[in-house]
Amino acid sequence: MQGKHGHLSREQKQLALRLHAKGWRLVDIAKEIGCSGPMVGIMARTGRHVDAKPFGWQPRLGQLTIDEREQILLGINRGDTFTTIAEQLGRAVSTISREVKRGGGRAGYSAWHAHERAREQARRPKPFKLASGRLLDEVARRLEQLWSPQEIAARLRLDHADDTEMRVSHETIYQSLFVQGRGELRRELARCLRSGRAARKPRGTTDGRGRIPGMVMLSERPAEADDRAVPGHWEGDLILGEGSRSAV
Repeated sequence: MQGKHGHLSREQKQLALRLHAKGWRLVDIAKEIGCSGPMVGIMARTGRHVDAKPFGWQPRLGQLTIDEREQILLGINRGDTFTTIAEQLGRAVSTISREVKRGGGRAGYSAWHAHERAREQARRPKPFKLASGRLLDEVARRLEQLWSPQEIAARLRLDHADDTEMRVSHETIYQSLFVQGRGELRRELARCLRSGRAARKPRGTTDGRGRIPGMVMLSERPAEADDRAVPGHWEGDLILGEGSRSAV
């Protein structure tokens, strides 16, 4: 797919030139970056129109880059196994296999189209991670065993080191318990927490427990009490009254 208004991005054109240098056919390069064969020919043979605006998006740390996706594409075309490609990139084999599967398999994988798809997915609002699926089942099972959210998050990282889809932070678990307050996790709320609380108290809030009903704080007393002009507003009234009754 071409960039906005049909213009190729700088990264697309650079990818096209690199593939041409590796001996790729113009028609295959055009299919890869989403343009016409003649356009690729003009850039490759004459050096014209090789500059353009950048794509304007970089993956977050840990996500596949366009350079890595290009290496995956080249590895597939060489007939390399996923294990070989993963070793070359220093990635988990499962990362490579999922990437290729999402991109249409070995026969249909496109590095640039996969990169564009990753950008679109990054821009969309993310569904709640514990909405359903294997991860929800695993978290709910450990909650039933009275594991804390911190323990669950740490254990998932150990048990599923190569599967990012099976990882979740303890704060996400808390969010499901306290913010969402519904779904499969709600029934485990009171039991799974170390404190035994059924609701999470935000930091900085005051606790109203232990106050006398109708109690008026000194800061809320009327202005005339400050100059002691009215009997009964004196702080010593009650004490003197109590002492007078005792003396009788």
